[in-house]
Amino acid sequence: MAKKEDFIQAIKDGYSFKGESVKIGAAVLDGEVIPEAGIFLPLKTMNRHGLIAGATGTGKTKTLQMISEFLSDASVPVLLMDIKGDLSGIAALGSVNDKVTDRYQKLQMEYKPEQFTAELMTLSGQKGVHLKATVSEFGPVLLTKILGLNDTQGGVVAMIFKYCDDAKLPLLDLKDFIKVLQYIGDEGKAELEKTYGKISTTSTGTILRKVIELQQQGADVFFGEKSFEVDDLMRMDDQGRGMINVLRVTDLQDKPKLFSTFMLQMLAELYATCPEEGDLDKPKLVMFIDEAHLIFQEASEALLQQIETIVKLIRSKGIGIFFCTQNPMDVPASVLAQLGLKVQHALRAFTAADRKVIKQTAENYPETTFYKTEDLITQLGIGEALITMLNEKGIPTPLAQVMLCSPRSRMDVLTDAEIDSIVSHSKIAAKYNQVIDSQSAYEILTAKLQDAADKTQQAADNKGTAKPEESTFEKIANNTIVKSMARTAGNTIVRSLLGALGMGGRSTKKTTSWF
Repeated sequence: MAKKEDFIQAIKDGYSFKGESVKIGAAVLDGEVIPEAGIFLPLKTMNRHGLIAGATGTGKTKTLQMISEFLSDASVPVLLMDIKGDLSGIAALGSVNDKVTDRYQKLQMEYKPEQFTAELMTLSGQKGVHLKATVSEFGPVLLTKILGLNDTQGGVVAMIFKYCDDAKLPLLDLKDFIKVLQYIGDEGKAELEKTYGKISTTSTGTILRKVIELQQQGADVFFGEKSFEVDDLMRMDDQGRGMINVLRVTDLQDKPKLFSTFMLQMLAELYATCPEEGDLDKPKLVMFIDEAHLIFQEASEALLQQIETIVKLIRSKGIGIFFCTQNPMDVPASVLAQLGLKVQHALRAFTAADRKVIKQTAENYPETTFYKTEDLITQLGIGEALITMLNEKGIPTPLAQVMLCSPRSRMDVLTDAEIDSIVSHSKIAAKYNQVIDSQSAYEILTAKLQDAADKTQQAADNKGTAKPEESTFEKIANNTIVKSMARTAGNTIVRSLLGALGMGGRSTKKTTSWF
């Protein structure tokens, strides 16, 4: 009995906060849910980032959905990456079943089905608000890291951006970048080398192949206009709740390059756009990245460093980032070290490698006398998790086994009709879904090359129809004086010849003799 009382007191001391907080469940000890030991989430530390991990089917996505609902209630906007398609159900009313009823009886809480105002978004042309960004917004450094280029190739990319700035050639989409790349390697090579130095054909060829690889993953749809404004992620609905933005990326599971490209650009744009805020009472925006391994599995070392840097610095902008993945080891250690909230659902120990991961995971949590963490990780039920977080002073809270609340919205996908209805009522879809193809580098260079080709052809046509220039011999032969001299000389020669033959033209008179 004393152990239970000590446990309740430890949980109360560790999870009581001065600022605004939301209750996400109750602690569990020796298999018993203890309603008095409520687990609260302090809004003030939600910009310290977090991790939601666990094996398939243990309830990670529903935990993510439930926390998003509480944040929305607290007027905190949310951005969700919906990989499997079921997070969009947050826009529909939840339903009561026996499992939900039993869970809330144990928690001694009341379940009230609700639906939340959601904005459906897409990167690949599905139904929803189309998110786009221009090549110029990426800049040479970020684009170099996304393409995985070396220093020499990165220098060529920087030169391309400089040339386009100087020549007033807007880089909006990938066809603009490709056109400039082809131009500097061919017709414009001499022009650029005068100002910017020698350009390696090998480097331009490598960059072109990398861009085409990105195109193969559908990046043409993402790059272009109209660029998405991050302020539109931080809106409130008509009831004053934080808008829940659901980015539907169900078709990007086999396109990790495009997914990581978007995520890095979004984080960079948020960091560049949002002002320094310090420690707010609650965050301005919280991002949940489901299936986070898609960001890291093909990321280069340079790209990982960029992500790590942004994760470290973006906290001061009032923005929190939560990674949701099956294995905590999917997230690089350098990023994992920056995460304040850790929600660990069950892991499975089928192999020696699995047991090694479980042991490493257990060592990352605070020591506790109430649990044997390494064993407990494999025994957690669905909708249960080990939780620790940072309190308002930045100190980790006691480790707790928690039975979590269920989402109040639908825990399933939306129908096509429901998706159509949400998109049709969107206040920003018309702003971003119009097709825009402004005059940019592609059109300007194409016109320039076409104009040069037309002039060359016209010059060739003119040369073909003009009277041929006289040769020196022809000029002499056609001279009037020369012609006169030629006629005189000709007559003299003819007369000489006729005279020699006795056929002279002069008349001969008969001579008269005296005899």
